[in-house]
Amino acid sequence: MSIKITGIGSYIPEKTEKNKDFINHNFFTEDGIKINGDTSIIIDKFKKITGIEERRYASDKHNTSDLAFLSAEKAILNSKIDPETLDYIIVAHNFGDVDKGTSQGDTVPSIAARVKHKLKIKNPYCVAYDVLFGCPGWIEGVIQAQSFIKSNMAQKCLIIGAETLSRVIDKHDRDSMIYSDGSGAVILEKTEKTGGIISFVSASYTLEENNFLFFGKTNSSISQDSNKYIKMYGRKIYEFALNKVPNAMKACLDKTDFHISDIKKILIHQANEKMDEAIVKRFYELFDQSTPYGIMPMSIKNLGNSSVATIPTLLDLILKGEIKDQSINEGDLLLFASVGAGMNINALLYQF
Repeated sequence: MSIKITGIGSYIPEKTEKNKDFINHNFFTEDGIKINGDTSIIIDKFKKITGIEERRYASDKHNTSDLAFLSAEKAILNSKIDPETLDYIIVAHNFGDVDKGTSQGDTVPSIAARVKHKLKIKNPYCVAYDVLFGCPGWIEGVIQAQSFIKSNMAQKCLIIGAETLSRVIDKHDRDSMIYSDGSGAVILEKTEKTGGIISFVSASYTLEENNFLFFGKTNSSISQDSNKYIKMYGRKIYEFALNKVPNAMKACLDKTDFHISDIKKILIHQANEKMDEAIVKRFYELFDQSTPYGIMPMSIKNLGNSSVATIPTLLDLILKGEIKDQSINEGDLLLFASVGAGMNINALLYQF
């Protein structure tokens, strides 16, 4: 018996926001000082650090729960299950439904409850709830779902990662160029096949690290805007991730009899290209090895950072053959890893 992904789907919004679309933005430092000079230089530096050239934004008519529903529909169709047989719907997000033109999150009812409603599931024993765990939320949802299944509390679970970060960004903050929207979903089931979830590790660092990501006022010192937006201390997050995530990845692998050479792909949260490369490099250095070519597929160049949605959407794109020179075959060992607000980290080893 194993616990495996039997269906997957994603929804990537059609609206594309390119780096050049930020050229007329007035950026300010976190101290409220206007950054003078050529904005194209800021944008070029941003691209070199993050690898992001464009990102996707949800249409005005869509909210987080809509994106979650659209990816869930595809995952259910792909798995060929009856949605009425689902025991749990777990939705990872961070801000709930945020209407266009506001930054206020709406989580009553939960996003999972809204998805269940949109799916028209009548079964009252299909339990719907949300996970707030920062960017690692989707992996954490998968970990929780496998625990339900392993303990015979469930047979089938739907786990979704969905976000509309474009609704909670400060246009006067350079970091606003990082964030994007999207959703990815999987069906997790108990099967007779081999493989599936092998091991996992989760951790929360909440002392000095607690407010590395937070909600704060606009950077603009001349704006009358009283709304709050997503903010972060980028350098601190980079250093934290580089120190903590590789160790979590190693701890996850060390729980098993597999060797690092058995890993075929590492799917890491698409937060920042340079940071992700540094994390994976540090992970292999822990085993006195160099990073294998092509081990880490990336989607951040065209999709940006959609938080909880980055890993499931990346996985779906690879399985559909939409990531150049990347594929996943039966029996392949994958290592998932993520880091985000909390500060939370997790890693999960999975065999297809």
